[in-house]
Amino acid sequence: MQQTTKIAPSILSADFARLGEEVRAITEAKADYVHVDVMDGHFVPNITIGAMVVKALRPHSALPFDVHLMIAPVDAFIAEFAQAGADIITFHPEAGPHPHRTIQLIKSLGKKAGLSLNPGTPLTAVEWLLPDIDLVLVMSVNPGFGGQKFIDSSLHKIKELRRRIDAVSEAQGGRPIDLEVDGGINIATAKQAIAAGADVLVAGTATFQGGAAEYAPNIAALRG
Repeated sequence: MQQTTKIAPSILSADFARLGEEVRAITEAKADYVHVDVMDGHFVPNITIGAMVVKALRPHSALPFDVHLMIAPVDAFIAEFAQAGADIITFHPEAGPHPHRTIQLIKSLGKKAGLSLNPGTPLTAVEWLLPDIDLVLVMSVNPGFGGQKFIDSSLHKIKELRRRIDAVSEAQGGRPIDLEVDGGINIATAKQAIAAGADVLVAGTATFQGGAAEYAPNIAALRG
């Protein structure tokens, strides 16, 4: 059953000179998660932030920190981000040789585990791992930069994942598994993604436009 859509503002679009204030502002604006994009300049063509920044931001919000690791190899950094205050750690199946082992590592640290699918990553990459994860992140742009246009073919992937997630969740007594979408989310594409089955939307530009006074109405508009 569809629940109220969760909004996870991506701090990639925040004012980096005022990150603590920005995290407090989206918390007050009733965001559900704080989405942290970690890029290494190797797995994706950009470099953002590391665990030290996550640790510095942790005191500024009690919201779950939804940390998306776009780094490879990923396993060596998971404990560091867990200790820094990540609540959900999401990685890409291409970022290491044994995704199931990576999921076990995340769980062993008391964190929720997520798996992210790039536009070119097939559903088979997640199919046998759904019983063990807490979140599937569909990238509706190629990862690396904010402000890109939503890839329409992502909607078919979202619909099919919704079906598979619901089947696994039902078999496990209703265990929640988030279906998150990231990339090109605005009011129009948010409606499409929600209709396709998404229950968490990552929104950078669409959240942070207009300044702090607009964050709450921006978030409310994205929920639909």
